Amino acid sequence: MPDSPNTDIELAEILDRLTCDSVEKRPTLEEITAAYPDLATELRELWGTIMVVDAVAQKTITTASPSQDAPSFPHVVPPPILGDYELLEEIGRGGMGIVYRARQRSLDREIALKLILHGSQASPADQARFQSEVAAIAQLDHSHIVPIYEVGEEHGWHFFGMKLIDGGNLSQIMAAGPLPERRAADITLKISRAIACAHASGIIHRDLKPANILIDKTGEPHISDFGLAKHVSSGSSLTQTGTILGTPSYMAPEQAAGNRFNQGPSCDVYGLGAILYALLTGRPPFQGSSPVDTVMMVLEQDPLPPRLLNQGVSRDLEMIVLRSMQKSSELRYQSAHALADDLQAYLSGESISARSGHLKDVVARLFRETHHAIVLENWGVLWMWHAAVLLSLCLVTNWLRLQSDRWPSMMEHWPYLILWGGGLILWAPIFWALRHRSGPVTVVERQIAHAWGGSIVAVILLFVIELLLEFPVLFLSPILGLIGGMVFVVKAGILAGSFYVHAFALFAVAVIMAGLQSAGWPYGITLFGVVSAATFFLPGCKYYLQNRANAVSGEKEAGSSFPYFDNSPSFERQQHDP
Repeated sequence: MPDSPNTDIELAEILDRLTCDSVEKRPTLEEITAAYPDLATELRELWGTIMVVDAVAQKTITTASPSQDAPSFPHVVPPPILGDYELLEEIGRGGMGIVYRARQRSLDREIALKLILHGSQASPADQARFQSEVAAIAQLDHSHIVPIYEVGEEHGWHFFGMKLIDGGNLSQIMAAGPLPERRAADITLKISRAIACAHASGIIHRDLKPANILIDKTGEPHISDFGLAKHVSSGSSLTQTGTILGTPSYMAPEQAAGNRFNQGPSCDVYGLGAILYALLTGRPPFQGSSPVDTVMMVLEQDPLPPRLLNQGVSRDLEMIVLRSMQKSSELRYQSAHALADDLQAYLSGESISARSGHLKDVVARLFRETHHAIVLENWGVLWMWHAAVLLSLCLVTNWLRLQSDRWPSMMEHWPYLILWGGGLILWAPIFWALRHRSGPVTVVERQIAHAWGGSIVAVILLFVIELLLEFPVLFLSPILGLIGGMVFVVKAGILAGSFYVHAFALFAVAVIMAGLQSAGWPYGITLFGVVSAATFFLPGCKYYLQNRANAVSGEKEAGSSFPYFDNSPSFERQQHDP
């Protein structure tokens, strides 16, 4: 944390301006750290908290179905008659609109009439989002999307009329427990086809959840509430960077992270998978004690397999759900149509694509980065330093071994135990302290750190075991390659499949070292040092350069958009959708 009272005051003033100004006027993290480099560490540590708390404070996280825990607003009652419509009763309420059962007097029929929540007091932003929903639905013509009849404005109240779906929603139906799996698959198939139609028209829903799937009296599903829809063709979504939009339990990880630029059709694929998960298990994929807890679960955890919650779920349907809900969007179905095709195959008793796949596809997925790989940008420089430490230890060890003819004590175990034990025990806390200076440590980084710490303990204990078993010095050194290889297998599974190559290289080095040792070649430990250093230095260099490129890009944007940052009384930069 800051070292002086003056720094404390400066940090407090910056945070005060950040939290007092609206999200639209707030600079990006890159901009503010570039403007205040001396406080970059502290600002990075606090940024995530600011973003999530802001989202909750501004109610940009949807926490319940429209008919339930709606946000609190000034009490504004619409007139009983709006144009051709007579309001009968309120049937739904959300963060942006109210839905009434209404009678269209000219045609003597009941419809659903959606009104903007604040009526004549609605802000321009609320009106723009309401009109965006109207525009989104008006472009769509599908039997499983609620159709729009008429758009109007009366006495300052903006409204549009829709077909009345009078059979409840999936959230209400789920209250009785999980649905039969074929019924759940059939519903998801139909809404997947409807969402594919929306995607073909350039519309992304971004708030798919059981409460937004209405069921008519014949049991057919209909998608409603396009209030958070994004228009791909125009690039417009009426949201700003860093805003968390959607319902936490059903939103895709890229939505939970507030990453507007990566919110494409795959967000809806995830939402469809989450709906199917809920229909099969009777509960959402993620349920925290608060919206913030749920958002963090979406970002950090994988959902429990549906069959752990409902043993009656078939393996094929479970695989469809889990593929739809992959953290990385590249690993999900590439379109809502592809998901629908797999559901159709399941219902027809045919082979599903989630179970099969070409060898090249399997290999490509195996070697992809996971969504956790971004944390490696914090480790780039440290891994390059770790490579230097490893290589130095191995070179010094080999030199000591070669001096055994001149110094008989070099045939004993204690110099090597002191070198490796002391060196690694000293380096590990330095490494970890340097990492902490880059910002808060994530759960995934702690997992990797545990694997790395375990490998350090195992390496040190090798020299102890050699001593206890009275083996010659460095007799067990080939096992160093096996230990290093296992650590990279863990990294490959959590971070990036490319680390399998590093693991293979270290396993191969272990075998080669054993063969060279039996042949009397004395440089096996140096070979290990070169290969192991390369396995850390190469990815470290890659992620260091990647981090630098991102930082330079952010500095350029900050320099062009915010040149007099330090002297500005408030943040003036507007963040709009591209």
